[in-house]
Amino acid sequence: MDDGAVDAAMAATTIHHWDPPEAGLAELRRVARATVVVFTFDVGAHIDWQKEYLPESIALDNDRIPSTAAVAAALGGRTRVEEMRTPDDCTDGFLEAYWNRPEALLDPSVRSSQSMWSLLGPTVEQRVVARLRDALDSGRWDADHGHLRRETGFDGSLRLVVSERA
Repeated sequence: MDDGAVDAAMAATTIHHWDPPEAGLAELRRVARATVVVFTFDVGAHIDWQKEYLPESIALDNDRIPSTAAVAAALGGRTRVEEMRTPDDCTDGFLEAYWNRPEALLDPSVRSSQSMWSLLGPTVEQRVVARLRDALDSGRWDADHGHLRRETGFDGSLRLVVSERA
């Protein structure tokens, strides 16, 4: 008889869309016989330029993304949190993928693939884009953060929470 259980369960950059996240995490733990893996963000580890130019997004993330400690506690078992390095050529569309190429966020098609913009609303989006465009056009972004363009990877807010059933 199939009990609906699986050996492992994974959630990738999604728990901030669950209401409440704890219920979804509990369901992952319930159906996984062994391992649950959650790929998420550590809201306290956003890159400095994002804090500077996208503070509205950071505030939004603080309200909707559970801490890695809360994720680990909800999953229980033997849990570890691993930092994940974002490569300089990351092609995924999440915000941190643009840590070294912020001009991509000026592109409406890039922003349309990121849920935060619709949550922030068009007025805030226009304000953030104007702020970032001004910093890029003036050279201020490169003066302060241009060293990132020469890096091959970035240790930012990406985290892998791995929970083994106790």
